[in-house]
Amino acid sequence: MRAATILLIESKSAGSESLAPALLKTNFNVKVAGTGSEAMGWLSTNRSDLVVVDSSSMRSSGVRTCRRLRKKLGDTPIIHCRKEGQLEDRSAEADIYLVQPFTSRKLLNRIRALLPADDLKEEIVRAGNLTFFVSKRSVDVAGHGESRLTPKLAALLSEFLYHPNEVIGRHHLMETVWETDYFGDTRTLDVHIRWIREIIEDNPARPKFLKTVRGVGYIFSIPSDLK
Repeated sequence: MRAATILLIESKSAGSESLAPALLKTNFNVKVAGTGSEAMGWLSTNRSDLVVVDSSSMRSSGVRTCRRLRKKLGDTPIIHCRKEGQLEDRSAEADIYLVQPFTSRKLLNRIRALLPADDLKEEIVRAGNLTFFVSKRSVDVAGHGESRLTPKLAALLSEFLYHPNEVIGRHHLMETVWETDYFGDTRTLDVHIRWIREIIEDNPARPKFLKTVRGVGYIFSIPSDLK
């Protein structure tokens, strides 16, 4: 299966703020272009599955570059990253807009969400007696069978499966899965956590996999008898 190709447009002066190291650690094929013109030249003879425009590292807003890319690439996903305090300009026609600072995890989650499932290395994720099918958005639990998941449930479960044994905060989950920075009411998250437990746990009231870290968030880990 072909690995997805990511085109990153980023100034060579990005330094420690560069997005390239995080992308290069993945299984994606990564091409880094220093300017929009260099990227367009590369695209004249190459194909990209997704483009990241890091205007926060450039002198320009990146809006014009995004428009040129949209005109050339059609429906190819585009992520536009901008500086904190810079107004969002939807005329850029990007699929996702990110404001610096953000974590590399957040960027990679957005990339995975936009790429076609058959271009991902992680089509199947296994953890203990769980098998998560990325493309089908379903999870198979030994002894319980396979269950289809809504897009939000799939995104939430994948966040835990891709980061096992890590405490993940409630605010991070709301920001990543629901793409909101409003945390006044997290009952939606509570409901979705309960639904996931009803699918993957033998006893949702006494979870073995997805546990609550009081006052912080949740942690997903595999019980020792299932490792």
